[in-house]
Amino acid sequence: MFGTVDSWIIWSLTGGKNGGVHCTDVTNASRTMLFNINSLEWDIELCQFFDVPMSLLPKVRSSSEIYGLMKSGALTGVPISGCLGDQSAALVGQMCFQDGQAKNTYGTGCFLLCNTGSKPVVSDHGLLTTVAYQLGRDKPACYALEGSVAIAGAVVRWLRDNLGIVKTTEEVEKLAAEAGTSYGCYFVPAFSGLYAPYWEPSARGIICGLTQFTNKNHIAFAALEAVCFQTREILDAMNQDCGIPLSQLQVDGGMTNNKILMQLQADILCIPVVKPSMPETTALGAAMAAGAADGVGVWSLNPGDLTAVTCERFEPQINPEESEFRYARWKKAVIKSMGWESTDATSNGNGDSSIFSSLPLGFYVVSSMVMLIGAKYITGLDK
Repeated sequence: MFGTVDSWIIWSLTGGKNGGVHCTDVTNASRTMLFNINSLEWDIELCQFFDVPMSLLPKVRSSSEIYGLMKSGALTGVPISGCLGDQSAALVGQMCFQDGQAKNTYGTGCFLLCNTGSKPVVSDHGLLTTVAYQLGRDKPACYALEGSVAIAGAVVRWLRDNLGIVKTTEEVEKLAAEAGTSYGCYFVPAFSGLYAPYWEPSARGIICGLTQFTNKNHIAFAALEAVCFQTREILDAMNQDCGIPLSQLQVDGGMTNNKILMQLQADILCIPVVKPSMPETTALGAAMAAGAADGVGVWSLNPGDLTAVTCERFEPQINPEESEFRYARWKKAVIKSMGWESTDATSNGNGDSSIFSSLPLGFYVVSSMVMLIGAKYITGLDK
């Protein structure tokens, strides 16, 4: 049998070798590169391409139904009834059940998902089309556009671990608050290239706009601002693909505890940023799917039946002109970050590094060899 972590957990909890259920849900299946997100079935051509026998794969089911019962331990007999991928679960936990609603999870990276309804939307602006959820065996699947940012919380850890300008990640918020501005400093944390919407592996991180006045406070501010600018780039792409401008952004994840970051995000997007009082929306979404399953019936996920969630709201505090100016400068910095890495200059075509790939070094080595051979030839004539 072959599957994902969720399919292994369900199989183990429902008995494993002793009759365990081998299944997964549509959201996890859609991340295997073996799944057809339109037919909601394993794709024959993809399985053949990757040489994965379809007989090994788990049965694909909805995100909210009873898959089986616990077979051992204190929870024996309890149904397992909710299964969602990480970001899909966060979308459910944020109750983004309407077309055009979006959430952003701020973790090591950023993952922004926008609900596009029952029909998949193919992006023209560098985003991915994915399955958002299917909340019931007889319910239609809903789709989402997703944009991923490689470096978000990781940039704060970089300031702590690599530069050593703070001892804890919480200190970054304090430094940024003391500065109140980046003073024209812009940080593009493309440590491993740029993800959506560029998909540019040649990019590398840069800090530009430095002056003699720039200090660690400004760099800390610029690092937080970089997370917000990257989010805006994805949101702009989503607005163009969906045609429905977002009226507010719902947020979750560890970085949302940083109030400076959340206010910066509202300022740069020019729309309110809404943080729920329950920050662990991924776990909440999986629990909601489990509780709404037919046969469990703890609660209803119909939008009209859902109660309002207490939230912290961040309203934009700068004028749109200033926001656009700062965003334009950021885009200029992004362009400068591209093209730093190139395989053409460091390989011989087979991916192997070669000293002759550098023209000056090549001339030096070749001329040295010619001089050495010539010297030996001349000394031979002398004898």
